[in-house]
Amino acid sequence: MAFSEFRRLDERSVIEYVKGVPALASKLQLAEAEAEADADADHNITVKEIGDGNLNFVFIVVNSASKASIIIKQALPYIRCIGESWPLTKDRAYFEATALEEQGRLAPNHVPQVYHFDLTMSLIAMRYLEPPHIILRKGLIAGIQYPLLAPHMAHFMANTLFFTSLLFRSTLDHKREVAKFCGNAAMCRHTQQVVFSDPFQVSQYNHWSSPYLDPDAEALLQDNLLKLEVAHLKSIFSERAQALIHGDLHTSSVMVTPQSTQIIDPEFAFYGPMGFDIGAFLGNLILAFFAQDGLLDQSNDRKAYKEWILQTIEDTWNLFYEKFIALWDEHRNGAGEAYLPAIYNDPEVLLLAQRRYMSDLFHDSLGFGAAKMIRRIVGVAHVEDFESITDAAKRATCERKALNLAKMLLKDRRKFEGIAEIVSAIRQF
Repeated sequence: MAFSEFRRLDERSVIEYVKGVPALASKLQLAEAEAEADADADHNITVKEIGDGNLNFVFIVVNSASKASIIIKQALPYIRCIGESWPLTKDRAYFEATALEEQGRLAPNHVPQVYHFDLTMSLIAMRYLEPPHIILRKGLIAGIQYPLLAPHMAHFMANTLFFTSLLFRSTLDHKREVAKFCGNAAMCRHTQQVVFSDPFQVSQYNHWSSPYLDPDAEALLQDNLLKLEVAHLKSIFSERAQALIHGDLHTSSVMVTPQSTQIIDPEFAFYGPMGFDIGAFLGNLILAFFAQDGLLDQSNDRKAYKEWILQTIEDTWNLFYEKFIALWDEHRNGAGEAYLPAIYNDPEVLLLAQRRYMSDLFHDSLGFGAAKMIRRIVGVAHVEDFESITDAAKRATCERKALNLAKMLLKDRRKFEGIAEIVSAIRQF
């Protein structure tokens, strides 16, 4: 039987839990007798805790006899990397499971299958993305190229964003889905704090590569134009229910092989601005680019790899644009109520509307990406790309370049007309 009340699982109790849920026992191919046996029969089941993130516990459960495996992810009522002093709703597991199922329906080749959800235990059981799948961020640190990353990410973002927007859905359907995710407000508030507030004020949670970046962190507090732009982005994030977004689409929320791209961890999912997802992914690729100079060694100057990252940034946006517009054209006479066919039946008018829409989305993406970059340099949670650079002075030099680019993008994003101009700007820094 499943547990009747919430309890934090460990490697021992995970086995007890899995054996008590028939669907999971079946998925692990446990014989009925073994599933019902006492602890002496547990030797075929191995459990490893792999949660290296900021929020949750994650376990790999493997039946060594059948080689079957699953992932168990449990949300805690606080932020794991800080502790009980920063409470966080464990109800986020419900929204993560719901988002995984919806995004899996829209992009089935890029989202792991959910096998079981337990509201009481705030627990999700899902497909184990077996090796050679690794976290994309770790692959970027190691200098591994993924030739299908850009087309896969463009496909995932275009499908999940377009099909959950008013471009495809009726107003009634869209509002019903918006309402479903309104309960994830605590996670939205958390994002507001760590992305749009704390990095621009004195906060006990902020930290940076001190003393090297002390002047840079102080400059953020004095930059009034930057604060105005951040306030505008915070307003968009809080008020615009444009589509179902992942809400935390950085490079540690993506697992990859050269042939596979899988998007995980949508516990921040809600109906928000599309540009927040696009910007998060592109912004983290930019962080990875600037980290490369601190990761090079005598045998590899990483010049070719940096070029691959820049090409991936450019290809991701261009392929997303192409796919998104293709979906719009294909479904322009459907149920979507944002641009009614009776009004936009003239192809020239529709084209102008699409260009305006995508231009606004591009500038939103740049702004959100820049804000996410800043928070990863001076905020509460940093990125392994920079943290793996052991020389503090060298790390700070890389971070400063990224920080300066982010500040420029945040303030001047509307001056850019295309992604090629962004790549050129990155090169200049």
